[in-house]
Amino acid sequence: MTALMVALGAAVGAPARYLTDRAVQRRHPSPFPWGTLVVNVVGSFVLGVVVSAGSRGHEATVVALLGTGFCGALTTYSTFSWETLRLVERGEGGVAALNVVASVVAGLVAAALGWAVGTPLR
Repeated sequence: MTALMVALGAAVGAPARYLTDRAVQRRHPSPFPWGTLVVNVVGSFVLGVVVSAGSRGHEATVVALLGTGFCGALTTYSTFSWETLRLVERGEGGVAALNVVASVVAGLVAAALGWAVGTPLR
């Protein structure tokens, strides 16, 4: 049952990532990978809420569906890494460094905010 919940969440999260990334990049045509930053920050926030609200343990199915499945497919460390390396290869080291700092800091802040939002839902 848990594996099915993960698969169902991923079936929604992966297309959501693709569509969000394309929509954001279309609105902000620049070398900076705004689309990947947005999906990673949103996924970090949602995961913070889900894990915090489900931390009592009896909501394992919801955590598998939304946390592991949806957020796991929505966010993308591999694309973040590839886009950062691509920026370096193009000689845009400053933009690459900004991408790393912005992604890590914004992701951590979003996860903490999500945790704070989810805590009263326990």
